[in-house]
Amino acid sequence: MKRRTFITLLGGAVAAWPLAARAQQRGGMRRVGVLMHLAADDPEGQSRLAAFLQGLQEAGWAVGRNVNIDVRWAAGEADRFRKYAMELVALAPDVILTSAPPSIRAMQQATRTVPIVFVLVPDAVGTGIVDSLSRPGGNTTGFMSYEYTLSGKWLELLKEIAPGVTRAAVIRDAALSVGPAQFGVIQAVAPSLRVEVNPVNTRDAGEIERAIAAFAGSPNGGLIVTASASAIAHRDLIVTLAARHKLPAVYHRRVYLTNGGLMSYGPDFTDQFRRAAGYVDRILKGEKPADLPVQSPTKYELVINLKTTKALGLDVPATLLARADEVIE
Repeated sequence: MKRRTFITLLGGAVAAWPLAARAQQRGGMRRVGVLMHLAADDPEGQSRLAAFLQGLQEAGWAVGRNVNIDVRWAAGEADRFRKYAMELVALAPDVILTSAPPSIRAMQQATRTVPIVFVLVPDAVGTGIVDSLSRPGGNTTGFMSYEYTLSGKWLELLKEIAPGVTRAAVIRDAALSVGPAQFGVIQAVAPSLRVEVNPVNTRDAGEIERAIAAFAGSPNGGLIVTASASAIAHRDLIVTLAARHKLPAVYHRRVYLTNGGLMSYGPDFTDQFRRAAGYVDRILKGEKPADLPVQSPTKYELVINLKTTKALGLDVPATLLARADEVIE
């Protein structure tokens, strides 16, 4: 079966699962809640959910036979995170999977007893999500997306693919601690690369558009898009603005490149959802989240979109191409 078809079928199945769950409750049935930070029609979200479901299937869990799944899609909206967290807890799940800090915080506020497995979280200790990486404590454990030190690599890559860049706008979510933290690392690296960096907040689409347009008014600029749920939610707009203003940009995830982004470097996040299924399996079999260490990424990928490099008039160094895990042509 082709990957796209597989994801589409899974997406349709997910919509029907709550009904199937009510019709098929019987002895031994377990329940898993899932709170996604993307929209239900987001292909990236469906791909990640498919990876999680595949991991559960490989561990011996079959929807409607021994497990039921309840999925909620927050689409990056704060009120939805809170609402859906309460809804999922009310369904009395055995364990809940959450993605990105906003969904995790909402879920931790909703319950301190239901086990929570998270993915896509930078610095889980620094953000207060767990007490320590080796012994998380409480009801929460999971998989970190990366450490803050990775942020400096984005500026290095931007300078490597576009040596003429002397100014960089850093798109971040200032409302989350990870936003200023990522910017701080980039700011520390900037002097050695002779690049001036400026933060751009992501409160809404209008703010992003105005800030990038103003930044593009001066020459030799580039973009860095740091990790946040709000940046992901506005990714189409950000890629469009980068193309419109001829700004070379480095992104924290590959998903931006499917719509024309220039280059990305970061962990394979779909793989994290697959690995998260392993923790959900272990919790369903009796282990406690407090005893499961928070894990770091094991797979990183550098992706370059050659079509976009040509549109921007960039010559990609051979050494950079040789390091790329994927080249989009």
